[in-house]
Amino acid sequence: MTQAFNRATGWIVARPIAGWSVLLTISLIALAGYLSSDLIKTRFAAKAFDETDSQSVDGVFETPPDIEPISLTDTDAILVCQSDQFFTPDGSQAMRHVVDRLEELDFVTSILWMDRVPILNIFGLNEPILPRPDAKASRFAAARNQANAHPLVNGQLLSSDGQTMLLMLNFDFLQIQDDNDCTERIRQTAEKAVAEFPNVDIQFLVTGRVPVLLTALAAHEKNQLKYQLIGYSMILIMSLILFRGWISVLVVAVAPAVGVFWTLGIIRFFDFQENPFNDVVLPILISLVGFTDGVHLLIQIRRNRAAGMSSREAAKQGIQKVGLACALTSLTTAIGFGSLVLAHHEIVQEFGMACVIGVVLTFVAVIICIPLACTSPLGRNIHVGHGSGLVDQNLSRIGGIIDWVLQRTRLLTMTGILVTVGLFLVALTLEPDERRANALPTGSEAALALDQMDRAMGGLEVGKINVEWSGNVPSDDPQVLDVIRQIDDLLAQERLIGHPISIRNLLDALPGEGSSADRMSLLDLLPPSLKRAFYTPEYRQATISFRVQDLGIAKYGPVFFDIENGLQRIQQSHPEFSLTMSGVPIWRWRNLYQIVVDLATSLGTATVIIFIVLAIVYRSLRIGLISIVPNMFPLAVAGTYLAVSGQSLELVSVCAFTVCLGIAVDDTIHFLTRYIEEKEETGDETLAIRNAFTAVGTALIMTTIVLVAGFSTVMFSDSRDHRIFASMGAITVAAALFGDLIFLPAMLKQFAGRKKSKPSGQSG
Repeated sequence: MTQAFNRATGWIVARPIAGWSVLLTISLIALAGYLSSDLIKTRFAAKAFDETDSQSVDGVFETPPDIEPISLTDTDAILVCQSDQFFTPDGSQAMRHVVDRLEELDFVTSILWMDRVPILNIFGLNEPILPRPDAKASRFAAARNQANAHPLVNGQLLSSDGQTMLLMLNFDFLQIQDDNDCTERIRQTAEKAVAEFPNVDIQFLVTGRVPVLLTALAAHEKNQLKYQLIGYSMILIMSLILFRGWISVLVVAVAPAVGVFWTLGIIRFFDFQENPFNDVVLPILISLVGFTDGVHLLIQIRRNRAAGMSSREAAKQGIQKVGLACALTSLTTAIGFGSLVLAHHEIVQEFGMACVIGVVLTFVAVIICIPLACTSPLGRNIHVGHGSGLVDQNLSRIGGIIDWVLQRTRLLTMTGILVTVGLFLVALTLEPDERRANALPTGSEAALALDQMDRAMGGLEVGKINVEWSGNVPSDDPQVLDVIRQIDDLLAQERLIGHPISIRNLLDALPGEGSSADRMSLLDLLPPSLKRAFYTPEYRQATISFRVQDLGIAKYGPVFFDIENGLQRIQQSHPEFSLTMSGVPIWRWRNLYQIVVDLATSLGTATVIIFIVLAIVYRSLRIGLISIVPNMFPLAVAGTYLAVSGQSLELVSVCAFTVCLGIAVDDTIHFLTRYIEEKEETGDETLAIRNAFTAVGTALIMTTIVLVAGFSTVMFSDSRDHRIFASMGAITVAAALFGDLIFLPAMLKQFAGRKKSKPSGQSG
């Protein structure tokens, strides 16, 4: 394999024109990707909060009348108003003024709020719930009671304490000139309107489907450039300190920069650029992976030049000495990233595919750019500063670590195995969870509004119970109301379920008492737009809606499970009925544990494939087994960190674990490759381990320092997901260095020496 690799890469130095041609060709393809990304795409197409529920087809349905039902969920934005003065003359006048000013905005098509809900009895007087400013104090007190008694107001448009009011806004997107129209302009318009009433204090927050989406996108775009610049600057500063030479820094930085440019351009052909991880995490990740291989290759070339080789010969020998290890690290890293494609979440799949593309392109950039730069006039003095770097000067001091390790191989081997297993057991205590607020910047208006919705209204998201009955049951049959009553009572038992609403609540609000048959006959008294929001007799369907807080979907797991079991019991006693749960919270709950399956599948697949690849390449099953502990140890450390710090297993964790596996295995491969080469040359086990440490120790320590510094820059992001990803990356890389310098040498001395092994293709 070594000889085949040398033949495959020999043209890079022998034919520099061909190398430059390859660089130019890929760069032009990437540039075409950047230019093609200006095509107009619909921004909100697949971003809605509410899923579209499919209607079952059971027999022939009548065509329902053309009536637009009231909807508390099909809204583009929600203005959350907080005050204790709503039921006062000035407060009611101020709120009506706010609504008037908002409706003057070109892009606002409709506003639903408590003053516009229909009265429950179609024969009643159509009076607004909020009294006019000249009404008496007793009228305002009565209005508060009336609002609390209205099922479409209490807990839906007004909190039970009367201090939080919701305005449901819908937009004409063709009239929107700027994203701020949907967020800041709404709040500012409301604030200006209420400012005309100096005695009234009302606070406003904007949330809802569109504002939450825009907030997440805005934070994504802001972080994209900011943290790329910070990350690259940190890499350059750390490289300058470690290399002690601007030329070396420039050469080693060119390849990752080219790899990032290629990757971000080419993934646009696959429409991956809008993925929240691909613009912020991917560039830094790819640059760090490329930097790792680049450091190993450049250090070898500098060492060759310092030994008196010509630029061309030093580059050629550098590729032959380190290139195969770089190829193996890229292959195994791509396997780690590629395992994400097995996930069921589209974001994870796209991130995994983009990472594979990036790793391959960055390897090509490293293996071509650095040798070409070193053989150009720029690399004439590339060896200047070699041996005087911070790590080089102090490597002899840390060299004593190897002697200490080799004297305690049995103890350290057992310790490494037991500690890795123990940490994995701790990591297995992680529980899956997900919160919508995690995708928003901490302290953002949308996040604060979500929190207020949780406290005052029982949550922003809405779940549904769908009730369907067969053609054998008339739509006005009392059974329909009996089933709905049982479902309502079931939901009322759950503390975390907020304000269920159905035709049962509407009918109960009407005067009078009686049996289900008597109450069912009152349906005709309800306004059609109100009744058909929860009841469609032509389709033999009814719905019960309820609110869900953003507490983390894991907290709702037992709740939804109990509800589902309760629905099965109700359905068994009413076989003509079909009861199902739907809505975004339900979808998230059903798919939550798929995250665990995705993690186990991707990690398990990647681990097995990496083990097989290493066993084949090194022609040794024993070497493949030895590599498992130093590769799994960093992941166990990262998992334990999450568990001990009280974190959950989330979407970002799935990405981070598999990415960390791809990065952690790099150092192991470089150490193993050099160890086997040294063992072939010296025939001495202990000397081979010492020489491998000396040869790759500098690069391992340097790359770890730079990787940790690069990940650390992302920890300042205002996105919680980015901070978790960065902290896991930094911890994993640091733990990987410890495993490769402590556990790996001990295990090689303990086990590998019992059988001679070498990379495939190498001759003794």
